[in-house]
Amino acid sequence: MGVKDLISKAEALLEALPYLQRYRGKTFVVKYGGSFMDAPDPAAREGVARDLVFLAAVGIQPVIVHGGGKAITRAMEKAGLHATFIQGLRVTDAAAAEVVERVLSREINPEITAALSRLGGHAKGFSGMDIFSARKLWMDAGAGGKLDAGFLGEVAAVNTAPLLECLRAGVTPVCSPTARGVDGHIYNCNADAAAAQTAIALRACRLIFMTDVPGVLRDPKDPASVISCLRAAEVAPLKASGVIDKGMIPKTDSAVAALLGGVERVSLVDGRVPHAILLEVFTREGFGTELAP
Repeated sequence: MGVKDLISKAEALLEALPYLQRYRGKTFVVKYGGSFMDAPDPAAREGVARDLVFLAAVGIQPVIVHGGGKAITRAMEKAGLHATFIQGLRVTDAAAAEVVERVLSREINPEITAALSRLGGHAKGFSGMDIFSARKLWMDAGAGGKLDAGFLGEVAAVNTAPLLECLRAGVTPVCSPTARGVDGHIYNCNADAAAAQTAIALRACRLIFMTDVPGVLRDPKDPASVISCLRAAEVAPLKASGVIDKGMIPKTDSAVAALLGGVERVSLVDGRVPHAILLEVFTREGFGTELAP
């Protein structure tokens, strides 16, 4: 490696300096999800984890809320259960809720926690049952009607005490998005919405959604048509026109909720791209779609 290459590396570090100064001591909530979690290459699966360990090492306080939709679907199919979605959200009966809790809290959560530890981080896993309480979520059927999606819940409250205890100790919390309902049942909460409510409750500076798409696309068929910046007020018209559709609906709805709840910035970044989080946080250009109030 020549001197010019070394100088280029030093210049990249200097470009990151103002962002390191701005965000040191701040809390970031990261929704960890997307098909890259299923990548056969361990290095690919751990790429996001490595970026999260970096954030913690430079003084940023990451809190992780993870998904696992594809793993849940596979487990449901193995159990003879059919996966059905309404407006991007999984319809969940009692049998599916048990599968969701097992896959998220007892399989995926320990895997993410272990990955962070292998890379030199300090992490602690939590079942969402210990962090979130939920109420039943009724889906909008239009014309004032409601659809019953079973044990699909929305986060009603976040128990921040164990999360704050972890952050004070320099430990990264890793949370699954299941919740205990006031009726005692297990509820499956959308991970994007759970991450947004966590960010609001912790008064986080930033919320980052890791996805398996480049961001919000002006043309859903054109990966190059990423909308780099969005205002919260622009989301509803884009949903009405069909630009924002399917699985992007809960992400953008959650982003708007977080912004209205006091989170400064929300980013949607492509976790399939190496170091997507670092590109978003520590460069002038950013990466993916950023939403602001």
